[in-house]
Amino acid sequence: MDEWSRIGRQIDTIAASSSWWLGDWLVYGQAQYPDLYKRAVEQTSLDYQTLRNYAWVARQYPVGRRRAALSFQHHAELASLTTGEQDQWLDRAERFGWSRNELRNRVRASRRVNRAGEVKTDRILKIQMTVPPSQKQRWMRAAASDVAGSASEQDFVDWMVTVLDKAAAATLRTAAAPQLGG
Repeated sequence: MDEWSRIGRQIDTIAASSSWWLGDWLVYGQAQYPDLYKRAVEQTSLDYQTLRNYAWVARQYPVGRRRAALSFQHHAELASLTTGEQDQWLDRAERFGWSRNELRNRVRASRRVNRAGEVKTDRILKIQMTVPPSQKQRWMRAAASDVAGSASEQDFVDWMVTVLDKAAAATLRTAAAPQLGG
């Protein structure tokens, strides 16, 4: 059973890395060989667009910027953003254990808010709150349990933003849902 489990983990590691490997292979090959994609399609049995996507994502993330805890697909979701935005979203996804779909939903929600003019991406709003110490301690404990361990002040702020984002999304879904009865 131990050997079987070890092999499964190795297969998973290889499968999770193969998109990066193919992308890096294509980026290297583009500079070296003509008719690259025709040959790559023949050698991999993958379609042209899939290979182009792998190469494009690999170009957006040098090896040092890739997050081992996140999938290639997490990175692909953010590849069209600026480097700073990519890092910000990757940090959040990694910290809060977001799936690729959760990350996609949060990025889309952020874009909707930005398009509506409610928030500008180049502005940061600073909010100050006055709360009793017991309430802050309670929130810190909740943040620590979500973040697994003891939450730093930054983890706490990120946790608060995540909780507020979830509450806003739920409120907006409720407000947008058709009213029954009448």
